[in-house]
Order: sequence, then C-alpha cells, then structure tokens
Amino acid sequence: MHNHAVDNPRPALPLPDKLFYKIGEVSRITGIESYVLRYWETEFPFLKPRKNKSGQRVYTKKELELILQVKKMLYQERYTIEGVRKRFGEGAAKTVEVRTIPESKPKISRSQQDAIGFIRKKLQDILNQIR
Repeated sequence: MHNHAVDNPRPALPLPDKLFYKIGEVSRITGIESYVLRYWETEFPFLKPRKNKSGQRVYTKKELELILQVKKMLYQERYTIEGVRKRFGEGAAKTVEVRTIPESKPKISRSQQDAIGFIRKKLQDILNQIR
C-alpha cells in the first residue's frame, strides 16, 4: 500500500512552533530549495534572516510564513518577482534592474512588437542625445 501522506510535499499545518528555523528546516517545511531561499533574500528586502554566531541563517516563524506567502504568489498566483515586491510595498527597492520570469511573459501581437520596437528606438535616440 502507498502512503499518500509521504507523497504529498505540502507542509503540514500548523507550522512547528519554534523560535528559530535553520535554512535546511525552512527548505523542508516549504518545499523550496536553499539556493532559492538565498536568492529570494537578494530580491525581497523583507526576507532578511539573521545569522547566528556560526554564520548560519536563522528564520523566525514570521519569516517562514512570509516565505510560504511568496511561494504561493510566485508559483500559484503567477506573480513576477517585481509584482511580489510591489504587493509587499517594496516596489522602489530595486529600480535599477527589472527581472521577469520567462514563462510569465504575455503573448503579444506583431503590431504590439512593432510598437515596442519603435518606442525602444525613440528612447535610445533620447538617451544618445543626453549623453
């Protein structure tokens, strides 16, 4: 017989009641790889876990809940990283570089592509004039 509880990667609620969680525990609970959690720290200013004396990241229960919320927004609700930042009021946090998820790009028509190309060219002309 198959135990379906083992096959289900979703975290069991409620979350374990602890003061701090190490990154490995957060990864197991949320189903998100550690490298993704570290990347999210660079993208979302509201996800900044403390580090303990040995330099390991330690997350609070609140941060764990935020991670689960971000996961839902990115993977189920199909927000972009920028969309999540805006939703959390961090839209101005990274104005230098805007990243998009390739599979979230909307399909655009040929006329829209032409319009975008025209606008790009005009913006480049403006940049060249002010340099």
